[in-house]
Amino acid sequence: MIEIDAITKRYDGNTVVDNVSMVIEPHTVTVIVGTSGSGKTTLLRMINRLVEPSSGRIRIDGEANDAIPGFELRRRIGYAIQGHGLFPHRTVAQNIATVPTLLGWDRRRIDAKVEELLTLFQLDPGTFAKRFPHELSGGQQQRVGVARALAAEPNILLMDEPFGALDPIIRMKAQADLLAIQKLLGTTIVLVTHDMDEAFHLAHRIAVMDKGALVQYGAPAELVNQPATEFVQTLIGESERPFRLLSIETVRQAVEPGTAEGQPLPDSISQREALAQLLWSGRTALPVVGADGSVIGRVTLEGLSRRAAGSP
Repeated sequence: MIEIDAITKRYDGNTVVDNVSMVIEPHTVTVIVGTSGSGKTTLLRMINRLVEPSSGRIRIDGEANDAIPGFELRRRIGYAIQGHGLFPHRTVAQNIATVPTLLGWDRRRIDAKVEELLTLFQLDPGTFAKRFPHELSGGQQQRVGVARALAAEPNILLMDEPFGALDPIIRMKAQADLLAIQKLLGTTIVLVTHDMDEAFHLAHRIAVMDKGALVQYGAPAELVNQPATEFVQTLIGESERPFRLLSIETVRQAVEPGTAEGQPLPDSISQREALAQLLWSGRTALPVVGADGSVIGRVTLEGLSRRAAGSP
């Protein structure tokens, strides 16, 4: 658990983060959004003390983060940034091994962790371990950056615009990979982005920052249905609201009785993704399958359109 208690940061008399309090539950993804200059990155960096607060306190599992030496704290918290920040003259394996080496892990344990993470991120160890960052694609560099952040098995992973430099197709894949790995490892993730689509796709809870203040903190459905301020409403976008509604719930919640022809959809994807598949395939309905692969019903274009309009 991360408890942010009345945290404030001032630079030369200017308040960048203003009296922010919030609790981040363990094993969840919290996304901090806001316009440029809203204080979201400064707030993130105060968790691992890359930035020191002017006042207030942050506790991690009940322990004040300023009671832990900064270098030790940062070795315990993963950190991934836009551009990945890989060391250009180190191999992929050496990059991933950075923090475990600093922690004094033995070579066998380090090698096993590097192999495990490369495999987890679908990068064949025999092919990629000895490559250098310039020999990788942008998407591969991003995966190595996140793997490095996870190498010391941190309970917390901080991410600052990690997918911002990726093209849309690779970005969607990177987001899907992150969700799968978070579910597998149970890591608590705090991620900063200015992209509301990304926030709604990834977050259990969204924190909206405006001019240094936290103006709303809640589940995606709460922000869509009950925006706290005009600023939040503007961020969500009135024209985007129907699609935000479809992003919040899975296909399982929109399943109708009956059958349909076509490629089955897993019940775990979002209703927005299902709508995209229906439109792309030119069909008015597609079958839906559960986790065991059996058909549990169908999803229809008409039904999703009603949901987008706010009707059950």
